[in-house]
Amino acid sequence: IELKSGMLNVLLKTGTVFTQVDLWLGLSYCDGNWKKVTVNKEGSVVSASVNELREQTLEPSIQQLKVNSPVYIGGVPSEIQNIYKDLGSEQGFGGCMKDVKFTRGAVVNLASVSSSAVRVNLDGCLSTDSAVNCRGNDSILVYRGKEQSVYENGLQPFTEYLYRVVASNEGGSVSSAWTCARTRESVPQNVPTPSRVHSINGYSIEVTWDKPAGVIGVIEKYILKAYEEDGPSVPIAIAELADTSMLTGVLTGLRPFTNYAVTLTACTLAGCTESLHALNISTPQEAPEDVQLPTAATFPTSLMMSWSPPKTPNGIITRYTLYMNGVPIYFGNGTRCVVKDLAVFTPHQFLLTACTIAGCTNSSQVTLFTAQLPPTHVDAPVLTILDSRTIYVQWKEPLEVNGILDRYVIYIANNEQNFTKWNVIYNSTEFFLDYTIRHLFPGTEYLIKLAACTGGGCSISEASTAVTDESTPEGVPAPKTQSFSSDSFNISWTKPEYPNGIITSYGLYMDGVLIQNSSQLSCYAYGLAPWSLHSFRVQACTAKGCALGPLVEARTMEASPEGTVDVFATVDGSKEAQLKWLAPIKPHGQLNYTVFFTGLFYADQ
Repeated sequence: IELKSGMLNVLLKTGTVFTQVDLWLGLSYCDGNWKKVTVNKEGSVVSASVNELREQTLEPSIQQLKVNSPVYIGGVPSEIQNIYKDLGSEQGFGGCMKDVKFTRGAVVNLASVSSSAVRVNLDGCLSTDSAVNCRGNDSILVYRGKEQSVYENGLQPFTEYLYRVVASNEGGSVSSAWTCARTRESVPQNVPTPSRVHSINGYSIEVTWDKPAGVIGVIEKYILKAYEEDGPSVPIAIAELADTSMLTGVLTGLRPFTNYAVTLTACTLAGCTESLHALNISTPQEAPEDVQLPTAATFPTSLMMSWSPPKTPNGIITRYTLYMNGVPIYFGNGTRCVVKDLAVFTPHQFLLTACTIAGCTNSSQVTLFTAQLPPTHVDAPVLTILDSRTIYVQWKEPLEVNGILDRYVIYIANNEQNFTKWNVIYNSTEFFLDYTIRHLFPGTEYLIKLAACTGGGCSISEASTAVTDESTPEGVPAPKTQSFSSDSFNISWTKPEYPNGIITSYGLYMDGVLIQNSSQLSCYAYGLAPWSLHSFRVQACTAKGCALGPLVEARTMEASPEGTVDVFATVDGSKEAQLKWLAPIKPHGQLNYTVFFTGLFYADQ
C-alpha cells in the first residue's frame, strides 16, 4: 500500500495473480487532519477507501490471502525490497499513524508489539502548528526563473514538504506530479539532568531520566556518562542505550567507594547534546581487589612481615588478617608483623586477608623462608700425596647445612711462606666432593683447609697437613766471589729457588774440583797465585739427588811483580835512541811500563 502523487495505490499478489486498486485523492488528504484508511479483501473483491472516497476491483482468479511472515508498516527493509523488485516500492512513509487494526482484531499498540523500529518516533506526531498547506491553490511559490534547480532554506526541522514544478511559456503550462521531501532532524535542545540515580552495587548504577522536551526529530539513542568528581573531564564509564522507549538504564564499569557525576546525552541523526548539569552519586564499598602478597625481611629464626594496601581497596580497609601455615597469627589495621622462634631456613606459607565493611578478599599464598646461616661444622679435608707436585683432596658434605649449599672453597698455605698467607686454590658452585691440586712444589709442607658456604656465610674447617715428595733442587744460584787478598777468595751462595725438599748438603767446585761439601752457604779458598783465574760452581743436594748451578769465573787480587826488567838501547843517529825491554818473570797482574831518561837533551836553537 503506497500513497504518492495524490494516488493511494494498493498492489496485491497471491500466487501468480496481481491485483491493483488505485484511489485518486488529489491533495484532499493534505489538510492537517487525521484520515481513516481502510483496505479490504472479501473473496475476489479488493477495495480501498479514505474517509468518504472509495475504489474497488474484481479479480475472479485471486486466491486466499495467508499472512505468515513479518508485517512491515511505514517502509520495507532494503533486503526485502531487493527480493520483491516487482512491487516497485518507493521510499518509506513520512507522517503519523494511530489506531492500526487488522481485520476484526483489537487496536494494535505499535510500541508494544513491534519487534524493531528504525528512526521511528513511537510517542506521537510532530506539532502541526507550522504545517504547510499543500493544496494546489494554496501552495507557496518558492522560485520563478529559468534555472532547473533551486535551493530553499529557512524550513522547519524534521518536516515533510510537497513540491511540484510548473513549466510555462506563452502557449501554456504543464505541471509535474507532487513529490515529498522531509527535512532532517535538529540536534536535541535542553537535555535534562537525570532525575534519579541509585547504586545497584559498587560497580554499577541505575539511572532514570525524563524524556527531553521539544526534540524535533526522532531520538536515536541515549548515552549515559559517569565522570569522577574533581577528576579529568573524560568520562570513566559510558553506556549507549538504543531502545529509546526506555527511560531507565544501567551504567557499569564503575569503581566502588567513588564519587561520580552522571550526565544524560540524547542523540538524533543530526547530533548529540549532553545535559548541562550532572547528578552526583557515591558508589558503595565492595570487598577489596588485588590484595597484595605479604613480604618479609628474613632472619635466621624470625621473619619481619609487611604488606601494602590492596591495589584496589574498594573502600576503607577495616581489618587485615595474616595466616601462617593456615593459622591466623595477626589481626588488626597495621601493615607489619614480626614472627619469632622459627627454625633456621624453614619454609612457611603465608596468606593475607583484607576486609572492608562489604566483605573480605584473600591474597595468593606465598612461601617464605627464614634466613640461612653458615654450616654448623665442616670436617677437615682428607689429603693424599700423588707425586712430588700433586695432592688429592677429598671432603664430606656438612651434616647441618643451615640453608642451601652454595659453594666449596679450598685454601692452601705452605712452609715457604711460614703459613702466614692463605691462597684460594679452588672456588666452585659445583658440588663435587674432591679436587686435585697440581703444580705444587716438591718436598714442601702444605696446610689445606675447606670452606662450605650458604647464602648465610661460610664455615671453615681445621687445616690438614701434607708434604709433597722430594725432588732434585731447581734454581741453584750462582756463587758470589770476593777477593780481599792476592791469594784467596771468599765464596758465598743462597738456597736454591726451588729446594724441592730438604737440602742435605752444598758442594763447591773450584776449577772443576770439589773443595767443600757441607751444609754451609760459604767457603774460604786460599793459597792461590796472585791475579790467577779460577772457576766456581755450587751443587745442592736433597735425598732425591743433586743439581749444579751456573759456572762463575773470578781472579785473585794483583801483587807486586817478581824478577828484573832487562833493558836494551840502540842508537839511531845523532839525536835518537831506541829502547827495548823484557817483562819480569812473575808479573802478578796486568803490567804498565814507565821509561825514565837522564842526561842532556838536544834542542834546536
